[in-house]
Amino acid sequence: MKRDVTVDATETTFRILEMLKELDGAGVTELATRLDIPKSTVHNHLVTLRKNEYVVKHGTTYRVGLQFLEFGEHTRNRMKIYDIARPEVEGLAEETGELSNFLVEEHGLGAYLCRARGDRAVRVDTYAGMRVHLHCTGLGKAMLAHMPEARVSEILDRRGLEPRTETTITDRDTLYEALAAIRERGYAIDHGERLSGLRCVAAPITDDADNAVGAVSVSGPSSRMKGEQLEKDISELVMSAANVIELNMSHS
Repeated sequence: MKRDVTVDATETTFRILEMLKELDGAGVTELATRLDIPKSTVHNHLVTLRKNEYVVKHGTTYRVGLQFLEFGEHTRNRMKIYDIARPEVEGLAEETGELSNFLVEEHGLGAYLCRARGDRAVRVDTYAGMRVHLHCTGLGKAMLAHMPEARVSEILDRRGLEPRTETTITDRDTLYEALAAIRERGYAIDHGERLSGLRCVAAPITDDADNAVGAVSVSGPSSRMKGEQLEKDISELVMSAANVIELNMSHS
């Protein structure tokens, strides 16, 4: 099989942008040190990015520019499922008072398309556009449970099972058992597997072939998300929202 050919200079540009995001801004010297790239190379890439308005400069510090937001909004707004899911996400947040989320998969990672906060919602690190590993979130596990086995294996080979907390599933067999249980009961639970103390109930959104195209969830502190409220009340609300999204997708 012929290997894809990549452009080294372009890959360097993306490495610089990713590091700028990770550091929330940096100067030439810090970027060069972190990435092990000559300062002159880093400088040339930053000058080019700034000229094309993809980074901004304050003093000696460069940051990712707002033009990326325009790209993200363009991408999100062209997705039919976003417009269909958003009212249900907002309704879940209002009804439960907690944080509700909608996630899709791309390149083996989950990407949050939208979120809504109820009047009791806790503040967490997620935001629209953020990408997360699938194995450590309720949303991601709900989607993995409704993907072809070969696709799940491909994602795990590429992305691994990185531990995020003490409860993260890091063994394939254990994960496969969890996915089978999710398929049987219709929803997934995240027991603080990405963020300690945060519990989540998520339901998959599937197409006519029962393949996942997204997932919707409600998240809240473990002190509130427990017992019958978690296993019955919230799970039924989340599955109902997923069902509405599926129906609207089929008839839109």
